[in-house]
Amino acid sequence: MEYLYDHYSAALYGAIFRIIQKDAVAEEVLQDVFLKVWDKFEHYDASKGKLFTWLLNVARNQAIDKTRSREISNDRKTSDIQNVVSRIDNEDYIEQRVDGIGVKDILKDLPKEQHFIVEYLYLKGYTQSELAEEFNIPLGTVKTRLRLAMQQLRTTLGVTTT
Repeated sequence: MEYLYDHYSAALYGAIFRIIQKDAVAEEVLQDVFLKVWDKFEHYDASKGKLFTWLLNVARNQAIDKTRSREISNDRKTSDIQNVVSRIDNEDYIEQRVDGIGVKDILKDLPKEQHFIVEYLYLKGYTQSELAEEFNIPLGTVKTRLRLAMQQLRTTLGVTTT
C-alpha cells in the first residue's frame, strides 16, 4: 500500500479533484479509494489492463459516486443559493427575480399538488428522486404530477407541441 500511495496518489488525486473540485472532499475520496483498493485488490486482473488503469477507474468511480451522494447534492443546493445571494449583493450584476417575470402568477393556477412539484423541482433545485424521497411521494406520482402541470402550463401559455 505504501508503494501504491507513493507512486499513484498524486495522479489519482488529480483525477478525483477534476470531478469533485473541492480539496477536502477530494482528499476524503482518495482515502476511500485506497481503502477500496486494499479490500478489493484480489479483483485486479493484470491480463485485463495495467495497474494504474485499474486504480484510475476505482478513483473515478468513487469520485462519481461521491458527486451523487446526498452530502454533495445538499452542498450544491446551498452553494447555488449562496451564489445567487452574492450576485444580488454585487451591484455589477442584476438578478431578475422569478416573481418579477410572472412565473408565480402562472403557477398559482395549478392544482396545489402540481404547484408544489413544479416549485420544488424548478425553483428550489430538487431532482425528482430527491423530492419523492424527502416528501415521501412515490416517484411515479411526482412524474405524473409534473407531466400534468407541464400540460396545463403549455395550455395556459398557449405553447403548442408538435
